[in-house]
Amino acid sequence: MVRSILALSSFLLLVSSDPTVYLREDFADGEAWSSRWVQSEHEGKTFGKFGLSAGEFFHDEAKDTGLKTMENARFYGISTPLTTPVESTEGKTLVVQFSVKHEQKIDCGGGYLKLFPSSLDPKDLHGDAPYNIMFGPDICGPSARRVHVIFNYRGQNLLLKKEIRCKDDELTHLYTLIVRSDNTYEVRIDNKKEQSGKLEEDWDFLEPKEIPDPDAEQPETWDDNPFLDDPEDKKPEDWEQPETIPDPDAKRPEDWDDDMDGEWEPPVIDNPDFKGEWRPKQIDNPNYQGEWEPPMIANPKYFEDDKLYLQKDIKFVGIDIWQVKAGTIFDNILITDDEDFARNVAKETFEESAKGEKEKKEAKDEIERKKREEERKAREAEEAANEADVSIVKLFLNIKILLNIVKFT
Repeated sequence: MVRSILALSSFLLLVSSDPTVYLREDFADGEAWSSRWVQSEHEGKTFGKFGLSAGEFFHDEAKDTGLKTMENARFYGISTPLTTPVESTEGKTLVVQFSVKHEQKIDCGGGYLKLFPSSLDPKDLHGDAPYNIMFGPDICGPSARRVHVIFNYRGQNLLLKKEIRCKDDELTHLYTLIVRSDNTYEVRIDNKKEQSGKLEEDWDFLEPKEIPDPDAEQPETWDDNPFLDDPEDKKPEDWEQPETIPDPDAKRPEDWDDDMDGEWEPPVIDNPDFKGEWRPKQIDNPNYQGEWEPPMIANPKYFEDDKLYLQKDIKFVGIDIWQVKAGTIFDNILITDDEDFARNVAKETFEESAKGEKEKKEAKDEIERKKREEERKAREAEEAANEADVSIVKLFLNIKILLNIVKFT
């Protein structure tokens, strides 16, 4: 009997520890993806089309095929419902993980995902549609290459205050966001930790506990001048000098006529002895009290929230981006409550494919390098041949000239 109870307890523990997978999308079933994902038809925007592709280089084409942006200079808006909607993450971890491949050498465009509530109309998805979380890489020019982690909290979109630089090469990279129930977070790239910390410290979720008293006024007797005039400093007797003086080197022109030209006056020049307005030297103010600051008071808008991590009502995941140059491939989208499970999925998918993909990319680059080298050599050989032909022609002309000279002499 006891053995049966223990066996049952172990079974229940095993069952309770199984991860909840809200969504796992690897686009492995071919064109069936289009029955799950809904293209936005938001009025006033021309959305780019998506297609399936593993790109030009890959480890396993079937496993590495993902959703690819296909048209340049387009907005992209597409979403799919979670297999299991998130009703509440209370007491749980939330993990958002997916891979991005910017094979097109992207210079301006997003590569992030958004998690949306049940209020989203998938056919009306657009940039201002409210979302719960936005996470992933965003590139705009050589300097703005960051990983966004944005939480919607009480109607406000809050940006991460730390900087996380995203990958900007042509290979596949895996992005993972972990939000834990102890109000901490972690961002991983390629299954390695890039950033972590406390939600309260790295986002402006809460108002400050104290604020400067808005009604406080600086006392009239407060001395905030760090320096004062030296009372013992006296202006030198020879200080006062005119700013300009007649040019002592100027001479009256010989043809100057007082009756015609008026009385001659020399031009003025800057006075080298002019010292400007005299000011007494400054000394430290013995009564200096420093810069006045109002006293701090309790912030009436402050409230405590020990569940900053908590997410409720997540029903859709979507791609809502702009790209100048298309070609980004999204794949292996995973939303779960188990970070160990997410790491194992990363090992089984990304880490297995990344090595083979890199080898294929390096082989492709080597072929292109050799091709460029052969083209360079052929071009140099052609230029050398052309130069040789020119030299022969010049030599022939010089010989002809010499023969003509000999003939006439």
